[in-house]
Amino acid sequence: MSITLSALSDRIEDKRAELVDLTQALIRIPTTNPPGEYYEDCTRFLGERLAARGFEVNHVRAEGAIGDSDRYPRANVVGRWNGARPGPTVHFNSHIDVVEPGLGWSHDPFAAEVVGDLIYGRGACDMKGGLAASVIAVEALMELAPDLPGSLEISGTADEESGGYGGVAYLSEKGYFSPPRVDHVIIPEPLNKDRVCLGHRGVWWAEIETRGRIAHGSMPFLGESAIRHMGAVMTAFEEELFPLLAQKRTRMPVVPEGAKQSTLNINSVHGGLGEGNDGLPSALVADSCRMVIDRRFLIEEVLDDVKSEVRSILERLKLERDAFDYDLRDLFEVVPTMTDEQAPVVESVARAIGQVLNTSPQFVVSPGTYDQKHIDRIGRLKDCIAYGPGILDLAHQVDEYVSIEDMIDSAKVMAMSAYELITGSEIET
Repeated sequence: MSITLSALSDRIEDKRAELVDLTQALIRIPTTNPPGEYYEDCTRFLGERLAARGFEVNHVRAEGAIGDSDRYPRANVVGRWNGARPGPTVHFNSHIDVVEPGLGWSHDPFAAEVVGDLIYGRGACDMKGGLAASVIAVEALMELAPDLPGSLEISGTADEESGGYGGVAYLSEKGYFSPPRVDHVIIPEPLNKDRVCLGHRGVWWAEIETRGRIAHGSMPFLGESAIRHMGAVMTAFEEELFPLLAQKRTRMPVVPEGAKQSTLNINSVHGGLGEGNDGLPSALVADSCRMVIDRRFLIEEVLDDVKSEVRSILERLKLERDAFDYDLRDLFEVVPTMTDEQAPVVESVARAIGQVLNTSPQFVVSPGTYDQKHIDRIGRLKDCIAYGPGILDLAHQVDEYVSIEDMIDSAKVMAMSAYELITGSEIET
């Protein structure tokens, strides 16, 4: 059962061409979300590969989940390889969905073109490169040490880009990410190959609607403009809320630096009637205006207080402005999560980074959420991190790419850490 880091590294190096081919094949399946294209094609492809290499494969459709339909089924695949005897389970989870490519690419976003050390394509870095690297890492480990104890799992899951409800959340509710089935989870998100991502900030999405009274646009004094009321809300945000959030700082090692404070983004504002086909407006006072907000908060904050900061401004405006009325609706909320630096999965990945890359790892927290939230909140599994190849800043960008060398290095880190977590002993160097 004992293997060396040198032998493991050599086996992964021998799989370089296989890693490139696998990454290209995954990118060429355009699993764009929304609406959720080609999920079944991708999970079937991944499942067939894993089954051919000795994995027990389960295909799980998230029936009834948000977004699931017969046209766009929320398809997931979980492969499990059981070792020679009982022991811990290490699970590598990757989402298969990608965002729309957008315009302005200099490479076909779904051709997976190789240029030097780089593979270009939508999802190359976020996160099909990480998925491919985890598959190669696990297969190399299985080939070198077929008598390992415990189990190794790989999953390809849906909808992370839209909240993960048809993917990891659904599987967590079914027990796929809970002890004793699983002990350690690594999510190969693109956080840079020398970083261990411990968790993420919290998020609260909400919709604010101000209400008015319709009237003729030539006589606005006979109506009540919901847009002007929303203007008062935005002014209060600028003068009160944004300065307050700028003062809130966290002990979480969030990257980039600007995300170490609380933030609020105004996603959209919709008010009044749209212009007609002739481009001319309707002569009406707006009786409704809606704003969608994206509030990111820190582990030191309490969600109820985060909501109260907004509601208190709205309540004050209700007292100060004639005819001001509003609705505040929750859309989505997740509390912050952060795995302890002394957790087994953190220490094993950090040690592997040091030995493979000959550098001290950086511990970080993501500014946005990813599927760790469901593993923590629903699965009740704390030993979970994100680690994978790819440059975080390239996610969702035009001409997204992943470095082949980074995937090789990350696969070595993942394989080494999985070996240590399963066997309970450090790999020989």
